[in-house]
Amino acid sequence: MEENHISSLSQAKQAVRENRRIKIKSFFKNKTAVVGLVISVIMVAAAILASVIFPEGPFGMDTMIRLQKPSAAHLWGTDEFGRDVLCRTLYGIRISLLIGLSTAVITFVIGMILGVLSAYYHMLDNIIMRICEAMMSIPSILMGIALMSALGASSVNVVIALSIVYTPVVARIARASALSVKEMTYIEAIRSQGAGPMRILFRHIAPNCLSPVIVQATYVFATSIIVEASLSFLGAGVPVPSPSLGNILNEAKQYIFQSWWMVTFPSIVMIFLVVGINLLGDGVRDVLDPSSN
Repeated sequence: MEENHISSLSQAKQAVRENRRIKIKSFFKNKTAVVGLVISVIMVAAAILASVIFPEGPFGMDTMIRLQKPSAAHLWGTDEFGRDVLCRTLYGIRISLLIGLSTAVITFVIGMILGVLSAYYHMLDNIIMRICEAMMSIPSILMGIALMSALGASSVNVVIALSIVYTPVVARIARASALSVKEMTYIEAIRSQGAGPMRILFRHIAPNCLSPVIVQATYVFATSIIVEASLSFLGAGVPVPSPSLGNILNEAKQYIFQSWWMVTFPSIVMIFLVVGINLLGDGVRDVLDPSSN
């Protein structure tokens, strides 16, 4: 009897490993996902190595070399204060990635908890979903501006504001997935064995809702970078002189015709950063939720 149990466990583990191997292989067969992964890895590497490539940091000023065109000394030129545009852009990527990742993780955790609670408890469902619907009816950028006006400009407050903006979206997706899982036979079997609500929710329902929520979190990651840049561009995001991509573009807008490189290079980087994360998210979606294709 014990040998059969050990054999069953071994077969189950082997099946899990085989399923994981198939998913990884499927991911790397997806060309757009691989492109997204490569772009994302390059951006992360650039953010990590920024302090190695430019140990002097992004705040050093030299007015003697202000508004210089791209050259061997300054590959992407300099800005109105003589700061290296490439240096500030690399540090800006770091800030954007940290804000995007922090927002994605927070919305994933809180959205998952609210979603499964809403799906399991009907009374909470009415309250949570009505609040989520009300919040989702407000454009994200407008809500972001309102929250930043109340909280004040700082990187931490940007994360808090964006988490408030995008948590309702994640919560609704988690709820929809949890509602279908809740009706499955094995949940009824676990409940009949005397399992408590918290055990059912967080050990059996929530793990089976992860796929769509993870996919949504990747889109929150990319969208948060865009909204953060928009808020910083409007002066309501990361405070100056921190080299957020939005701040860099905001400072460069008055020199757009005089010093084109101040706008062009950071804009291209932001486009590649967001596109790379979106392509990576598409690849993750195709692997975790093939029925969505």
